[in-house]
Amino acid sequence: MLTLVFLSSGLFLGWSMGANDAANIFGTAVGSRMLRFATAAAISAIFIILGSTVGGGAADTLNKLGEVNVLAGAFGVTLASALTVAIMTRFGLPVSSSQAIVGGIIGWNIYVGLPTHMGLVSKIASTWVLNPLLAMLFAFILFFIVKKSLNKLNPHLLRRDSVTRFGLVMIGAFGAYNLGANGIASVMGVFVSSNPFPGIDLGIIYLSPQNVLFGVGGIAIAVGVITYSKKVMMTVGNSLMKLNAETAIIVVLAHSLVLFVFSSQSLSDLFVRIGLPAIPLVPVSSSQAIVGAIIGIGILKGGRNIQVKVIGKIAMGWLVTPIIAGLIAFFALFFMSNVFNLKVSSNPSKFVKGPSKV
Repeated sequence: MLTLVFLSSGLFLGWSMGANDAANIFGTAVGSRMLRFATAAAISAIFIILGSTVGGGAADTLNKLGEVNVLAGAFGVTLASALTVAIMTRFGLPVSSSQAIVGGIIGWNIYVGLPTHMGLVSKIASTWVLNPLLAMLFAFILFFIVKKSLNKLNPHLLRRDSVTRFGLVMIGAFGAYNLGANGIASVMGVFVSSNPFPGIDLGIIYLSPQNVLFGVGGIAIAVGVITYSKKVMMTVGNSLMKLNAETAIIVVLAHSLVLFVFSSQSLSDLFVRIGLPAIPLVPVSSSQAIVGAIIGIGILKGGRNIQVKVIGKIAMGWLVTPIIAGLIAFFALFFMSNVFNLKVSSNPSKFVKGPSKV
């Protein structure tokens, strides 16, 4: 029972991610009224769960940043991150769950007196900048490809509409799968070192303990998409810039490609084999990718329809997210150690007044 209590913060973070980050894979489609919210949420939920069971690379990166080796400590970190994302979601801000979990881990490192690998922090932070820029670049390229293809084929209006809807569904499913593979590290990555689940042998396939842990987290993300994502969908898909059907497809695909780049071990290995630097496998923000792609489309259209005030509001959320998560994590761990006398790390903390118990 205590194990389920400790895992509840990870499930809460998964729900928060579903309500915030994960919803953005179909935000542009819903904002452009090409898909109904219910349809988008259902497709998202299915493919997020499928993708979440294979998301290991980004979780390994988080464990290098801070190996939270006690279940109660992982509970405190993920609770702080989930509260941060939930607060931002309450204000309709598409913030980054990956930034929240990184802030939470740094807060844990500070609390237990362990050094934070600043080189790795810089590497992760660089992806926060590269993420929207790469999405913007993909949007530029895809915009010209789609425009040239439409001019050449000149499809009938009804056929164009049906093809666009089909494209939004297929690309959205691709994006949801990659979001599960990448984002699950933020939800359950800190529980890997203290994973309470055994493996499950289904006869045809064997689910490792990590597969089971990530699958449970994927279900939590899916529930968040279905129950509480509509408000942020409309912020990203409608408030930032008005999108037509074609630009919605471009934005969704650009965003999906970014998530694929930062979650694909095979692509990273390919880069190494051909003599290029390995792609960092880190949890990146779906929201940042979406916003970068939308801004890219807006620039190509002259920038007249971009809502600058909305961009400023979103950017402020990105800036304060890791700071808030780190502070909440520190005080949550202090409270757990000194009030409930729980052991939050295998290393003794200078902030714990008395002996800790498991």
